[in-house]
Amino acid sequence: MLERLFRLKANGTTAGTEVLAGATTFLTMAYIIFINPAILADAGMDHGAVFVATCLVSALACLLMGVWANYPVALAPGMGLNAYFAYSVVQGMGTSWQIALGAVFLSGCLFVLISLSRIRDAIVDAIPHSMKLAISAGIGLFLGIIALKNAGLIVAHPATLLTAGDITRPTALLAVGGFLAMVALDTRKVPGSIMIAVLGTTALGMALGVTPFAGVVAPPPPLLPTFAQMDLAGAVHLGLLTIVFAFLFVDLFDNTGTLIGLAHRARLLDAKERLPRLRPAMLSNGLANMASGVLGTSPVTSYIESAAGIKAGGRTGLTSVVVALLFLLALAFSPLAASVPPYATAPALLFVACLLARGLTEIAWDDLTEAVPAVVTAITMPLTFSIAHGISFGFITYVGVKLLTGRVRDITPTAAALAMAFGVKYWWLG
Repeated sequence: MLERLFRLKANGTTAGTEVLAGATTFLTMAYIIFINPAILADAGMDHGAVFVATCLVSALACLLMGVWANYPVALAPGMGLNAYFAYSVVQGMGTSWQIALGAVFLSGCLFVLISLSRIRDAIVDAIPHSMKLAISAGIGLFLGIIALKNAGLIVAHPATLLTAGDITRPTALLAVGGFLAMVALDTRKVPGSIMIAVLGTTALGMALGVTPFAGVVAPPPPLLPTFAQMDLAGAVHLGLLTIVFAFLFVDLFDNTGTLIGLAHRARLLDAKERLPRLRPAMLSNGLANMASGVLGTSPVTSYIESAAGIKAGGRTGLTSVVVALLFLLALAFSPLAASVPPYATAPALLFVACLLARGLTEIAWDDLTEAVPAVVTAITMPLTFSIAHGISFGFITYVGVKLLTGRVRDITPTAAALAMAFGVKYWWLG
């Protein structure tokens, strides 16, 4: 059955290798089951329900990717998108989390429609390369400022907006130690380095009496506090369409880029460097995003951590199916997830921020018409606490600079349409 479903021999692998690869991938990305509930709890959502939703939607997404698309790529709620959901949409804009979930569902619907048509390729190809890099780096900087805030290393200041916090506090010191340990473990190629550091920091905090211990294993908490709570009518409001498109564009770019990068590493691209079965892979993401809105969590995306499983020999969807089963098994560890404090998850946010920020190094710095819009995009996201504002300001700057410098041919119709739409949005809706 496994041979018929996943074509193991044709892909030069075995069931044992795929199981090991799936376990390796899960260890490298399991931190999301601790971090995602903590972030969305700041949006007023029930921590236990988000924990269950995170595990369920991740298992569903991985199962779809594995059985339908037959790729060793795992999916889960995306870092950056969850922070945007909690801190920009809910806290920053004063939007209810129910409306935010409605926006997640609508973005999933659009993702599915785009994946079924040729519009997907047109959108991805039409977005300037520098803007794609800037969006990724900007999300990294956005995560970085959230991490430093959660660790208590930066605090608000009436004169300078931000200043250094009290770094002598036990929680701040634990966060710094956890971050250094995380970097060291990852440098030494230790599988699950992020999760080990998060749990190690939490355990040390408990030993020092900084954090209470809530247990390890228990029946899963109820999903009802977030299940089917999305407000679609509120999300359809014109002023919130920017949020829907921010979820859509970020996930579309991130997922496409991650899929192609992982497929290249696994040598799964065809002779023309294209990804076979791209449609079912993208549809898996879109359908999982719709499920995210229903179950109660932020959008999912393909995880670059899947590279660890690919390095361990994963070549088929059986790897993803194993990850799905492990996410379901993780449902029993809700007390442990509830015990992880913000100062223990802050190092993971900062570490992911460092990885994402490297996109800035690939920008064409000799061409100011490419570099300037990219920088505007990247720095606007953390300073406005909004991915949507970063994307909007970036596209407006890109088109404006290209027009004023006579580089009209560089402007694709899609980029021009987006800049106009964002400009109209700010002019009419503020």
